[in-house]
Amino acid sequence: MKRRKFIERSSSALVGAALFSNHALAGGLASPTKETGELKTISILHTNDTHSHIEPIASGRNQGKGGVARRAYTINEIRKENPNTLLLDCGDIFQGTPYFNFYGGELEIKLMSMMGYDAATLGNHDFDNGIDGLYKQLPHANFDFVISNYDFANTIMDGHSVQNKVYVIDGVRVGLFGLGIELTGLVDPKLYKETKYIDPIEIAQDQARILKEEEQCDLVICMSHLGYSYRNEKVSDLKLAEATSGIDLIIGGHTHTFLDRPEIVTNIKGNQVLVNQVGCYGINLGRVDFYFKEGKTEAGGNIVYNI
Repeated sequence: MKRRKFIERSSSALVGAALFSNHALAGGLASPTKETGELKTISILHTNDTHSHIEPIASGRNQGKGGVARRAYTINEIRKENPNTLLLDCGDIFQGTPYFNFYGGELEIKLMSMMGYDAATLGNHDFDNGIDGLYKQLPHANFDFVISNYDFANTIMDGHSVQNKVYVIDGVRVGLFGLGIELTGLVDPKLYKETKYIDPIEIAQDQARILKEEEQCDLVICMSHLGYSYRNEKVSDLKLAEATSGIDLIIGGHTHTFLDRPEIVTNIKGNQVLVNQVGCYGINLGRVDFYFKEGKTEAGGNIVYNI
């Protein structure tokens, strides 16, 4: 019922979501049937917590899944279907295999650049070689690191990330901002040095306002490494969605949560927000399609492919 209500209430944009396992590619996503007006489709592809998994997983229940080569193939096939695509990552790019221990993150960033990532936010493990180790890899990135609630003043990272980013895709303005988890208790302070954590709910509301009102974005996306949900009062993606307004999609990381489909959350103003996360280790590639046309639309779809 909750999902049906979302579909019925969609007006300025329709959304369909698909989850792709990284070892295969599903068929094209069905579009809403609307005979009048130009329909524009914006595809949002996203990963999280890849943790230096360059090759397919060697053993266990996910044996043979994942791997950068399969991810790259899937991404390229989707881009052939829809060139209006953004590719985003929600942090914890580093740490987890000997590739990180040997190359310090260089290989991961170079491969992401080759795959054409548009932006990424930061996870706690991205500081595992220290803030200096993170900074060292920046020249290999052909994409922006977007992080809004870390203050890097008095650190080597000052001025080397952005608080938000706006893309204009086929006339549709898409705004991004990023949120990182509190590093205290997760990372040795000697590694992140004077990096300051700022309340993510306060920052998210401010960034959503800037992107919606000042930048006139049609779609606002939060790239989060806060975690999907907690049993305590710790800020999570679900709590963030409930406590803010102006965000259309939250794509997350940190808790390695495998969702079959995006969760639909009602925000503080009674509007609905999609929240999605696609597990870890590059096993899955998330896809959310937004459909735009002039005037109001009347029907939508939310489709999930499980491979």
